[in-house]
Amino acid sequence: MKVLILSINYWPEVTGIGAFTTYRAEYLAAAGHEVEVCTTFPYYPEWEVPAAYSGKLAMSEERNGVRVVRSYTYIPKTATSLKRVLHEASFIISSFVRAVARRRPDLLLVVSPPLGLAVSAVLLSRMWRVPFVFDVEDLQPDSAAELNMLPSWALRFLYKVEKAAYHYAALVTTLTSGMRQRIIDKGISPDKVELLEARADDSLFDIHPSEGSLFRKHFGLENKFLVTHSGNMGVKQGLDVIVDAAVLNKAEESIQFLFVGDGAVRGRIQRRVAELGLQNMTFLPVLEAEEFRGLLAASDVCILAQQKSVSEIAFPSKVVTYLAAGRPVIASVNPESEIAQTVRDSGAGKIVTPEDGGALLEAILELRGEDRQKYHENAKEYASWRWSSARILGHLERSLLSVAASASPSLTQEGSIR
Repeated sequence: MKVLILSINYWPEVTGIGAFTTYRAEYLAAAGHEVEVCTTFPYYPEWEVPAAYSGKLAMSEERNGVRVVRSYTYIPKTATSLKRVLHEASFIISSFVRAVARRRPDLLLVVSPPLGLAVSAVLLSRMWRVPFVFDVEDLQPDSAAELNMLPSWALRFLYKVEKAAYHYAALVTTLTSGMRQRIIDKGISPDKVELLEARADDSLFDIHPSEGSLFRKHFGLENKFLVTHSGNMGVKQGLDVIVDAAVLNKAEESIQFLFVGDGAVRGRIQRRVAELGLQNMTFLPVLEAEEFRGLLAASDVCILAQQKSVSEIAFPSKVVTYLAAGRPVIASVNPESEIAQTVRDSGAGKIVTPEDGGALLEAILELRGEDRQKYHENAKEYASWRWSSARILGHLERSLLSVAASASPSLTQEGSIR
């Protein structure tokens, strides 16, 4: 089976959609399929293209059996709503031009956001007469509406694009049961919408405490109770709640809060911390794999934060990462969200009222006084059961083969062999 993937994010990005798309593509390639990815140059979450890729309009490279075809995209230094629209539009256009020049695939896998890639998907699908799978990582119109990020006319347009994407796709996949239900509630047949969850990095199940000790020593964090937030630092996360908790606990020197990663609001959060003179907060950049393992091993508690207006429309990859590494978690999120339900089901930590620094600090102090081993064991057991690579990626391959075979019966034999 030849698969062409359209995704704005890809390796060497290590968080969010980039990580998801990379391990999915590389799994399919390792399973013997021919995989190409049309993407842009890496920029997320720093919103900055690294020197090795800077200044280029297009390039191609190969990694782990996957052909990666990159095209220019406008990357704003400050990601305002308008600049995000220009950013996404530039990728939709440039990636379409690159995709048209590729050899006809058996199947298109199109990753949203950006939602506008649905236009490319429909055009390419009709031109080549092949099906496309629309993979929804974020319900972009719903997110924009709940966060009041766009005017009403723009939202109406996005909802029309979304409706067309679901209608023309051979299959719609999404991350969580809550997101799946929202899509179904928009009038899409349940048979057309599949759950395709994130997979756990199986190597995280074997993290050793000694890795945490090395991390603490390297960053001068010995004898600290470490409370960590890692990954994207965006509007949706509502990260001021962590700063609020740190303010309330600034006299307690034994607890240190870590912000690890980058994103649209990191600069503002850093300025606020500096203005408050907080010594109990440390900022670290996106870490390489070995240091990130050390961070997880060293963290006593990991924070999952979202604005209270965000419900089931988002499920950040850090949920899977924290639980696979056996970290006790505190979820400062909407109690009806998928994150909250996962924390309840797993028994991996506590849920507190979102945007309430006092409630967050109270939960941190409670966890510090408890035996956290039970949370550690619950988290790893749940992650192993729900998000193992074999289960998640095997399902991905079977679903794609089924869609491709429905359009090209000659692929049915390949599907039966695998």
